[in-house]
Amino acid sequence: MLRVAVTGGIGSGKSTVSARLARQGAVVVDSDRLAREVVAVGSPGLAAVVQRFGPSMLTSDGALDRAALAAVVFSDPDARRALEGITHPRVRARFDELAAAAPVDAVVVNDIPLLVALPVAAGFHLVIGVGADAELRVRRLIARGLAEADARARIAAQIDDDTRRPLTDVWLDNDGAADDLADRVDRLWSERVQPFEELLLRGAAAPRDRPEPVAHDPRWTTDAVRLLARVGRAAGDDTVRLDHIGATAVPGLPADDVLELQLTVSDLAAAERVGPALTRAGFVAMPNRDTDTPHPADADPARWRARWHANADPGRAVDLHVRPADGPGWRWALAMRDRLIADDAEREAHLARQRRWAAEHADDPDGAGVDAAREAWWGAAAEPLARWVERTGWRPGPDSRV
Repeated sequence: MLRVAVTGGIGSGKSTVSARLARQGAVVVDSDRLAREVVAVGSPGLAAVVQRFGPSMLTSDGALDRAALAAVVFSDPDARRALEGITHPRVRARFDELAAAAPVDAVVVNDIPLLVALPVAAGFHLVIGVGADAELRVRRLIARGLAEADARARIAAQIDDDTRRPLTDVWLDNDGAADDLADRVDRLWSERVQPFEELLLRGAAAPRDRPEPVAHDPRWTTDAVRLLARVGRAAGDDTVRLDHIGATAVPGLPADDVLELQLTVSDLAAAERVGPALTRAGFVAMPNRDTDTPHPADADPARWRARWHANADPGRAVDLHVRPADGPGWRWALAMRDRLIADDAEREAHLARQRRWAAEHADDPDGAGVDAAREAWWGAAAEPLARWVERTGWRPGPDSRV
C-alpha cells in the first residue's frame, strides 16, 4: 500500500488537506487522535507521563489534564522533548498497526503535525507539506478559540516551514481560498498519488518523458538527501553507503531532471537481497538490467554486475543503482561525479555533449538515442578519467547520507 504523510504547523490547513484526500478515497489516520489514545486512562503512555511530569498532570477522575501539560511543555523545550519521547514511538507503532489492517490497495494517509526529522519522513512513500503565513495561522487559531498568546506560543514551539520543506516531496501553500486548496489537492490525487499507488501495486516504474537538459535546480540536492534516507531505511543493515551521483549532483550544472542515486552494498548477493524491500519502498527493480557496461570494453564483465531500480512516483524521476562496494562501476560513478565538480573545463564539455545529443535525437520519443550516445561516450571517457584519477590521487570521499 502507499503510505502518505500530511504534515504542517498548527493552523496551516493540514487537516483540511487530509480531509480532502479522504474524500478521494484515502484511509486517513489522525496522529492527534492517536496521541490522545496512547495517553488514555489506564494506558502505559499515561503512566509514563505521570512518572515524568508528576501526578499534577491528572484531573480528579484520573485522565490527563491537557491544559496543565500544555502549560509545561510549550514553555520548556526540554519538557516538550521528554513528552515527545513518550508519545511519538507509541503513536508510530499504533499507526503501523492501523496501516497494516488497511486493504493492500489502499492509500493510507497519516495526518501528522510533528513530522520533524528525516528518519520519520523516510518511513513514507510520499510526504505532503502544508504551509501558511504565520500571522494568518494566528488568526485562524484565534478563530478556533485560542488566546493570541497561546496561539503564538504553539506556533513558536514547532519547527518553521523553512525547516519542514526539505522533509516533504510536495509543498502546498495555503494562504489563499479554500476552493483553490481543494482543487490543488484533487489534482495531486489524480496526477500523482493515485498513479503512484497503482504503479506500486503493479511493481512498475513511472513512465517518463524524453529527458532533456534543464537549468540546475537547487532542490535536486534536498530531494536526493530525502530519497537516500528512504533508500537507506528500506535497505537496512545491507546499506554500506548512499550517494547522490550523476549530473544532478554537480552544483550549477544543467542536467536531465532525473536524480541518480547509488546504494552501495557489500556484494551482489546483498544487492539481490534488498531488491524486494526497495521495490516496496517505491524503487522498483528494473528487469533485464543486471550489469553496467564494462569500461573499457575488454574489462571482466562479471566485475560490473549491479542492479537497477527506478521510482514508481510519477512526480519525481529517479534512477537507483545498487552496486557492490569498490567495484569498478561504483568507483566510476563517484569519480566521474567528482571530476565534474572539480574540473571546470570538463563540466563545460559535458554540458555541450548533453545539448548536442539532445539536438541530434530531438525526434526520438523515448530517449533511446541519447542513451546510446551517452553509452558510447562512456567507453571513450574511460582512459581520460583514469588519467585524472591518477593525476589527482582521487579517492572516494564521505557518502551523501545525513
